[in-house]
Amino acid sequence: MLNRTIAPAFKQISDINFIQPNSKQLANGLPVYVLNAGEQELVRIEFIFENGNWSEQNPLQAVAVNGLINSGTSTLTAKQIADGVDYYGAFLQTEYSADFTTITLYTLTKHLSSVLPILYSVLNESIFPQHELEIYQQNQKQKLQVSLQKNDYLARKTFAHAIFGNTAYGSDINPSDYDQLQQTDLLAYFKAAYQPKNCTIVIAGKFLDRDFEILDKVFGGAWQDASDFARNHFSFSAQPGQDIYIEKAEALQSAIRMGNLSINRTHADFPALQVLNCVLGGYFGSRLMANIREDKGYTYGIGSGIASLKHAGYFFLATEVGAHVCANALKEIEKEINLLRADFVADEELDLVKNYMLGSLLGSLENAFSHADKFKNIHFYGLDYSYYHNYVETVKNITPQNLKEMANKYLDWNEMARVVVGKK
Repeated sequence: MLNRTIAPAFKQISDINFIQPNSKQLANGLPVYVLNAGEQELVRIEFIFENGNWSEQNPLQAVAVNGLINSGTSTLTAKQIADGVDYYGAFLQTEYSADFTTITLYTLTKHLSSVLPILYSVLNESIFPQHELEIYQQNQKQKLQVSLQKNDYLARKTFAHAIFGNTAYGSDINPSDYDQLQQTDLLAYFKAAYQPKNCTIVIAGKFLDRDFEILDKVFGGAWQDASDFARNHFSFSAQPGQDIYIEKAEALQSAIRMGNLSINRTHADFPALQVLNCVLGGYFGSRLMANIREDKGYTYGIGSGIASLKHAGYFFLATEVGAHVCANALKEIEKEINLLRADFVADEELDLVKNYMLGSLLGSLENAFSHADKFKNIHFYGLDYSYYHNYVETVKNITPQNLKEMANKYLDWNEMARVVVGKK
């Protein structure tokens, strides 16, 4: 009979295999990476464009172009685009991040020849109709005004601006910034950014040579490079720690967001720092959760992370706590950070974190799409698959001494920007 008082034995994951893409090229030189995998006749095609032409005076150009790119072209209305994609059971998705803009098509492989011409029109002939722009401006301003009333959003926005300043990573967006958007500016950015020399295509799913020929026929000929394009380049220097307090007199909860500039994925210490972060606040069994949630009952959730951007990395910690316990929560957070700098992590705790991290990596590789996501994580940083081998080996072999060294090198309470919105 099963004895439920004895925990089941576990074994550490020894190796993780990744599906690597085949590299191809369209007739116009556009690079294509294909992960042909899976049994279903389904494919995901991502057109990934690097952001550029950043302007402090017009910080919303790139995000507005991404939001309005399927609102009408010189040959198709917004309704025709939507109906044409829906008719074939496909799905068109736009996504903006601080470094890249992605236009993603999900479709059955057999409908590629019908759906790709619609996407070609979107990526080449978008006109950003004035009435669609006006609706976009109105809707986004309303959404922003609502968000600015939320403590967690305001804390996140203020924190990003504190460490990144007026760049695409930290621009202090206000409702009035949407009024600066002009149709002519959107068209200019669209023509500059959405061209083959600034594009990488990543394909995952059932995609054979005949499907590549269809893609090349649609996008490899007529689509040519156009105007000059300046990719964004930002540099940052660490600022001394600062406390930013935005008082909300009626707040029942206070939002806390803190952290500092750090390293990104290209740095040799990045995998080790991820292990340290996991111990502190990177999963449900972390020290912050055990202390601030389970022991003190100050919050429903608290966590920390290491974010990797193209031109920077940063450590962050975020939570919302009862306004009456905010000061105590800050003291406990500081205590947990300083404990990692002063003491060794117990072997039992570290073994649990190691197994969690390796299991999470293995569990994240569930299909062709997730393997493509892992490829993008390294490709756009100029890395290769040795990064993942190094990551696995670092997690498996890291010691308490290594973690203490990482904590003293990268986690310094006095260097962090600490933002509180609510009551302190």
